[in-house]
Amino acid sequence: MAEFGPATRALLAGGGVNGHDDRALAQRICQACIKGLDIDGAAISLLTASVARETLWASDPVAELLEDLQFSLNEGACMQAAATGSPVLVPDLGEGTEMARWPIFASAVSERTPVRALFALPLQWGVTNLGVLDLYRTAPGALSKSQWRDALSAADMGALMLLHLRTDPGGIVSSHDGLERAWMNPSLGLHRAEIHQATGMVLVQLGVSAAEALARMRAHAFSQQRLLLEVAQDVVNRRLVFSEDMA
Repeated sequence: MAEFGPATRALLAGGGVNGHDDRALAQRICQACIKGLDIDGAAISLLTASVARETLWASDPVAELLEDLQFSLNEGACMQAAATGSPVLVPDLGEGTEMARWPIFASAVSERTPVRALFALPLQWGVTNLGVLDLYRTAPGALSKSQWRDALSAADMGALMLLHLRTDPGGIVSSHDGLERAWMNPSLGLHRAEIHQATGMVLVQLGVSAAEALARMRAHAFSQQRLLLEVAQDVVNRRLVFSEDMA
């Protein structure tokens, strides 16, 4: 069993999320990070198949303003993480070199918020970016190595849970033990024969593990705003063949 950090453990320990309530899930992810990491606030923005971006949940007015500024100005850590699929870490907003890439955003943050450190982590599976988890501090300072590992783990867990919720809402696992098992083996708890069969076919197509094949199907379903079962049916009926570069 993997050794999880405080933020990931807090996420696993939360209650179940019902139906399509992705805002409640976003709140759960953000609060787990605030509880488990040395940060002051968090927000999650969601990306879809369209160009629209939506703030699912923000922990406080400062976190909400950060999201609004980035989307309005089209620059900042969140926007860069969304565009590149890579984490963006700004441990000290007072360092000129750190914020020179976003001059308008940097000026707005300095003038309008108490934020002094920003960490943007993409919620990503394969080539599909579901959204971005934004964390901030009111004092400068980098995440420690253990906090960084925990933040990445919580972001990966959050992405997996969002994929469950959006693509297979009836199949999300809500118990502590069930979520840990789903993290280690996402195929557990899925009883539809077509999904199992499609997972095996994608496994062969991509040369990956069963867990990764299922995650790739979930990511594709999310990016196309479809259900996992619909994607699985297309795979089984050979209307859809997975390749390394497809979303």
